Amino acid sequence: MSHPFKPLLDLADRCGPIELLLVDVDGVLTDGVIAIDDKGVETKHFHVRDGSAFHLWKKAGKRAAILSGRWAPLVDRRAAELGIAPVIQGAPQKGGPFRALLRDLGLDAKQVCYVGDDLADLPVLNAVGLAACPADAAPEVRESVQFVSTVPGGRGAIREIVEVILKHQGVWDELVDRYRIPA
Repeated sequence: MSHPFKPLLDLADRCGPIELLLVDVDGVLTDGVIAIDDKGVETKHFHVRDGSAFHLWKKAGKRAAILSGRWAPLVDRRAAELGIAPVIQGAPQKGGPFRALLRDLGLDAKQVCYVGDDLADLPVLNAVGLAACPADAAPEVRESVQFVSTVPGGRGAIREIVEVILKHQGVWDELVDRYRIPA
């Protein structure tokens, strides 16, 4: 499938204008398992390196948001811990909320990297400047994106995607150098 933004753009060209990292939750920030205990309490596993990626992203002056088809209170909690806002949950049809988000933030779709993993993500993946997915995304998703991480969802895929974008934007090394200063 061809992408609506100049199909011949390479990864560096697509990474350049990215200002917003927009991510799905289940299968992207998590391993896709929805664990519910016998009291009805839902749990999810988030990877610590994905969390640090959001901190680096923000240090680079970028914005991050969540667009999820499901709703879970713990997603709001994790987003608050990481300073991710806005958080849009309970949106199984993602196109409308995505367009509203662009309007609200004053962004063009080419300034967005969306990370999704399943069929419901395809409308947004096909609209953004950089479409990415974890290694274990649905085959139709992997065929539609410009970047597929080497790791599955919930296992550092966001960290890898953030690193790729920030390296192409020329700011990764400066961000990492801040951590190299001896204590």
